[in-house]
Amino acid sequence: MLHQSTTSAAADGGVAAPPPTGTVRLTINGQQHTLQLAPWTTLLDALREYAHLTGTKKGCDHGQCGACTVLVNGKRINSCLSLAVMHEDHDITTIEGLGSEENLHPLQQAFIDHDAFQCGYCTPGQICSAQGLLNEGRAHTEAEIKEHMSGNLCRCGAYAGILNAVKEVVEKELKMKN
Repeated sequence: MLHQSTTSAAADGGVAAPPPTGTVRLTINGQQHTLQLAPWTTLLDALREYAHLTGTKKGCDHGQCGACTVLVNGKRINSCLSLAVMHEDHDITTIEGLGSEENLHPLQQAFIDHDAFQCGYCTPGQICSAQGLLNEGRAHTEAEIKEHMSGNLCRCGAYAGILNAVKEVVEKELKMKN
């Protein structure tokens, strides 16, 4: 819930008051963050500009490229299309919350092993989307993986590596369940 604080307008000079902000409490990568945000701040901007978690990328800022994909309660969303205030009491996971340099997440390792990136700009969104895909448990075949990952674009064209990396982790997960 947004807890509004008021700011008084400048009395002289015709200078408009800054926009109103409020306190937003977000759980990001298992840690509580209390941020002062305008009510129209996107989750993407809250993550990057206020929580200083810059792994999530701003691509198109219109929900068309998937670079800003994060997980909210385990489901993938385009963080550029969602307001931060909507996510109090939700569990938000960014690329920084999936693994560390010392202990890579299986998807991160698979992306390295399969050379699934070139410039790397889309990689955090690709990996978060792939984790969401695993959480959903809906993609079992190559065609299903392609379909469910189609919202994440790669301008470098590293799709073959991305597909192979995701497919490897999906297959390992399926073997573990059986």
